[in-house]
Amino acid sequence: MNKIRFALLRHGVTDWNVEKRIQGRSDISLRADAMAKYRTRRLPNDWQAVPWFCSPLSRTRETADALSISPVTPQADLIEMDWGDWEGQRLPDLRQLLGATMVQNEDRGWAFRPDGGESPQDVLVRVQGFLARQISTHGAVKFGAITHKGVIRAVYAAARGWNMMGKIPDKLDWECLHVFDWSEQDGFEVVKLNIALISADGGAV
Repeated sequence: MNKIRFALLRHGVTDWNVEKRIQGRSDISLRADAMAKYRTRRLPNDWQAVPWFCSPLSRTRETADALSISPVTPQADLIEMDWGDWEGQRLPDLRQLLGATMVQNEDRGWAFRPDGGESPQDVLVRVQGFLARQISTHGAVKFGAITHKGVIRAVYAAARGWNMMGKIPDKLDWECLHVFDWSEQDGFEVVKLNIALISADGGAV
């Protein structure tokens, strides 16, 4: 049985993050202060010499560049969940506008689907496809990826057995690495959450 280990890191902060707008696949760049912050940080030593991937969206590539991760390979299956017609909007506004329909949709957990977009189940299927191809092509070689909150939440939920309803079982630090194992036989497993980046001079941050 081939089991692959991988670390996921969310991209840095964008203006839409600050404004609490749904980004989805909208290609929003990092804020200048986020770029400056990540230039002072590096990957933990255990993850510096492994292959790294990123989403096709610029905010993940910019995060990789700021962290001096090179080379980094864009991978379409790591793109953010597609929020369809809701991209650019804010969840509180959508809840007010859609009322009970939005409540019912959010109560579907894994099957939640924005109008014209993807469900978390859809996201997980494409991530699993990428992992299966990695094992088939390269064997169980561990790797890292800079991706998005929707991708990390889907992987985390599968690994933790969380139905994506109610309170999340663990508090995830979105500036940290989250490490998982995956195999076709056993699915996803949590290895370690919230692994901090280190400072560019090698110390703790």
